[in-house]
Amino acid sequence: TVFDSEGSTTLSAIAYDQNAQKVVIAYKDGYNGKGTAVVGTVSGTSISFGTKVVFDASNVGGISIAYDPDSQKVVIAYADLGSSNFGTSLVGTVSGTSISYGTAVVFESAAVLSTTTSYDTVNNKIVISYADNGNSNHGTAIVGTVSGTSISYGTAVVFEAAGINSNISSSFHTAAGKVVIAYADVDNSTFGNAIVGTVSGTSISFET
Repeated sequence: TVFDSEGSTTLSAIAYDQNAQKVVIAYKDGYNGKGTAVVGTVSGTSISFGTKVVFDASNVGGISIAYDPDSQKVVIAYADLGSSNFGTSLVGTVSGTSISYGTAVVFESAAVLSTTTSYDTVNNKIVISYADNGNSNHGTAIVGTVSGTSISYGTAVVFEAAGINSNISSSFHTAAGKVVIAYADVDNSTFGNAIVGTVSGTSISFET
């Protein structure tokens, strides 16, 4: 099923909203480069979509998304190409087959190459990990707290003091209560690396 018929799409990221029982696809609209999201409804083995809604009217990159079950919101993270590629995020609220957004919040006042977003269900926090282009593409993570339709952040923490590329992903390990980040270490032959992070308050610490 086509969810955007106006042009090519890139950087698609998807999350499931448990409260609304919908999927949310965030992506870069190839027709105009805008950051866009659309809500999907699964019925049997089919899916239908509502009307797409723009979340950033400028060009975007590095999109990721996660669902926050405590606030019943989704959080979209991305690089805002219209604002020097700054790491930016916003909170989305699904209603029916549409989505609305809170005000965008910058989490990194420098260019980011990519983002990956996961939700820590033990500490009730969002964790955004990214390649910080403003700091030699070092692997970096930051903890976010959703309140209403806004999100605030603690201090960013470097987990890889070397260059990483845009191939980064993360997941929350519920049983261990930890975030696991996987990435390519550019300064070490682009080897695949993984690291475990522990959230405490509004910060995160890492193992080897």
